Amino acid sequence: MALMPRLFIFFYPRNVLFLAWALGLTALLSLLQACQTLPIETYAPKLGQIGKDVMWLPTRDELIQKLLEAAQVGPQDNVVDLGAGDGKIAIAAARQFGAKAWGIEYNKDLAALAQRNAQRAGVADRVRIVQGDIFKEDFSQATVVTLYLLEELNAQIRPTLLAMRPGTRVLSNTFSMGDWEPDQVIHIKGGTGYFWTVPASAAGVWTVNGLDHRGPAQLNLRQQYQRIGGTLSWGSHAQPVLGARLDGANLHFSFINADGHLKAVQAQVQGALLTGEVVGPYGMVDMQPEIVKITGKLQSN
Repeated sequence: MALMPRLFIFFYPRNVLFLAWALGLTALLSLLQACQTLPIETYAPKLGQIGKDVMWLPTRDELIQKLLEAAQVGPQDNVVDLGAGDGKIAIAAARQFGAKAWGIEYNKDLAALAQRNAQRAGVADRVRIVQGDIFKEDFSQATVVTLYLLEELNAQIRPTLLAMRPGTRVLSNTFSMGDWEPDQVIHIKGGTGYFWTVPASAAGVWTVNGLDHRGPAQLNLRQQYQRIGGTLSWGSHAQPVLGARLDGANLHFSFINADGHLKAVQAQVQGALLTGEVVGPYGMVDMQPEIVKITGKLQSN
């Protein structure tokens, strides 16, 4: 006799079915609410899209790393990216170097995307992207400026950069600053970057005390950006300053003193004042000489 398969039908109590329906509805509502809190992103920038003054092309990651390393960016820095695009330079400065960073981007959609990218990268507390015009926004408090503009735009913004605090570091992708010679040229495969340090204004005639026993000296300096040269004189006796260089506000040069010895000067230019010291000689000597302090005052430009 054939065995018939048995069909088991379970009847759940009505309150159990209602509970399952209620839990399902709650889960659905929670999912819908979560979806409403997520930003709906429909904007995706295209390579080469035209902006206010330039097209959008992101800087390569390798070049970003090399530029920020050249400028020795660190947690003490405030980095501003002029033409921030999708925010990758500001984000790298914060995430990889610990700096505070902000970007200025003319395209409001790109600026909003850049801020979302900073949030995704976990650095929204240190990165701020604003929608604005780089020729109108005030970024004078930055210690590092990055840009990827055209040569003619660099020429327009160069006076603003040179008026910034001496020692401010400037980094550019691809395009130079005309006759402002870079301190360093950074090469990667398929790309080039430039690094400058904003120099202090040191040109003019200075009266300097403390160089040697002949008394006050006249230091006459000529300057072209960070390149510097000139003469040092006591009365009618003049000599060229040797190995002069200007690194931000730090002035270095050497001279031959009254005894015929080479002496080196390290000084800080602070507006119309100069303070520093005479150092050397170097190497193995029986007794290190006492460091001699010097002061100077600008007499005329």
